[in-house]
Parts: sequence; C-alpha cells; structure tokens
Amino acid sequence: QVQLVESGGGLVQAGGSLRLSCVASMSLNTMGWYRQAPGKQRDLVARFTSGGNTNYADSVRGRFTIFRDNAKRTVYLQIDSLQPEDTAVYYCNAFLNGSVYWGQGTQVTVSS
Repeated sequence: QVQLVESGGGLVQAGGSLRLSCVASMSLNTMGWYRQAPGKQRDLVARFTSGGNTNYADSVRGRFTIFRDNAKRTVYLQIDSLQPEDTAVYYCNAFLNGSVYWGQGTQVTVSS
C-alpha cells in the first residue's frame, strides 16, 4: 500500500517562496505534484517521469522546481515568486503498477 504524506503549505505574500515535501511509504520512480484551486479541476504542476525526466506546467516553469531525495523517499516542490493565482491545494501523486495514489493535500494560500 502506497502512502504519501505532504507538508510545507501555508500562507505567504506574493513574491514569497515555499518548499513542499512529500514522503512516500516506499521508493517510487513516477511521482509528481498536482494542484486544485477552488472550483477548478486538479492539474499537473510538475512530475518525474518513469525515465527520470521532469515535466512542468507552462504556468509554473521557471518558478517551480521539483527535486527528490531518494534516500529519504521524498519529493520536493520548491515554489518561488508565488502569485495569488498559485493559491490551491497541492497534492502529491504517485503511479505504481497501474494504480494512481494521492496524498491528502497541503494548502498554499498567496496573499496579494
């Protein structure tokens, strides 16, 4: 059973930074971050592919960085130059053996 636990969200002013963490219960290759703003669908933010490459949503490229520490089974999302439109619940995501797993989410709120 895959378990994902996110942390690091909070309330920040526009222009600020946050680092989100996602700890997995096992070593996983295909992991990423999604976000869901109120009244909107859940969208990809950044992810590691099975081949180890990274993908970013156009809206965050250059401001968000996904990286990982395999020894800690942790994937991070460094978020810089936060904007009010980045306000959302951020979810960690993993794919294993045909199944998709989600964390409980961490709230990021950006004030203008």
